[in-house]
Amino acid sequence: MSLESTNEELRELTLLEQIESDPDVNQSTLATQLGVAVGTVNWHLKRLIAKGAVKVSRAERKKLRYIITPEGLALRARLAVDYVERSFSVYRRTRQKVKDHLAKVRKAGYDQVRIIGSGDVADICKLTCIEQGMTVVSEKSAPALILDGYKIRLEGLT
Repeated sequence: MSLESTNEELRELTLLEQIESDPDVNQSTLATQLGVAVGTVNWHLKRLIAKGAVKVSRAERKKLRYIITPEGLALRARLAVDYVERSFSVYRRTRQKVKDHLAKVRKAGYDQVRIIGSGDVADICKLTCIEQGMTVVSEKSAPALILDGYKIRLEGLT
């Protein structure tokens, strides 16, 4: 699955969740919550309506009300499960990659490593290092796990 389709599914999941919690929410508010343009929200809503996941009714003269259908509830549940499964897959792959790198670090005679990067992947790296008994340091003499998005490379082994 491409990153683009993953982002689209995450947006649809978020839209369905927001609409379920507030059927009177407007597209501008949804756009702000998603961090996208109103046109993007409109495009996703039209797709959800075409799929039968959302129905629209007029609440007032200019105000729309979005209603999640049973199909929409099923779609939300499937998207949520898919999101969790993808997240755990990334978590498992990241941990295995770090374990593989730490084995190389140990084989080279080191018991310390630097982590260069931040965010969720860095947190997973740190936890894996602690679990594996590897000390995370900031000294430049230690080998480094370099994070680039979800990619992790090892540098500094001699």
